[in-house]
Amino acid sequence: MISIVSTGGKTRVKPVPDVKFCLVFHRETLSVPVMRRVLGDTLRRLGVDDESVYDILLAATEACTNVLTHGGRRVRDYTVVTSLGAVSCQVEVADTGVGMSPHELGEPDPQQLPVAQLPESGRGLAVMRACVDNVTLDSRPGRGTVVTMRKRISWPEDAPLRRLRAAS
Repeated sequence: MISIVSTGGKTRVKPVPDVKFCLVFHRETLSVPVMRRVLGDTLRRLGVDDESVYDILLAATEACTNVLTHGGRRVRDYTVVTSLGAVSCQVEVADTGVGMSPHELGEPDPQQLPVAQLPESGRGLAVMRACVDNVTLDSRPGRGTVVTMRKRISWPEDAPLRRLRAAS
């Protein structure tokens, strides 16, 4: 599906997800396994293959754990927004915490160091990048952090979401 968007006299074609849903959690430890269960069950029921579900859940778990670990006391809730389209799944984890400056975001390049040489903490982004095709991090002091993860997926012929798309 596509949507035509016109802004400032420019027209562009923008893909529209077939399914988009938002989960809002209180910042507490129990929220992470609940997120895994709800997101995983939903992806499987819609027909996403098990390997992709596993990778998406591992990356999302790391992002949510980072909210708990680094968000700061100011964060009461965080959101997990998932968009599923014909060829990809995007998961966005957002908080309104303390955020980080670009200098604080510096991390070891997982391509340059073997995992065994990475520091004990700070492996979350490397794990996310190993699981999904694209990870972006938007964090600013005082404005919180948004981690966006995208993974290409394919749909089996009998996937419920694929059948729904074909029926419309």
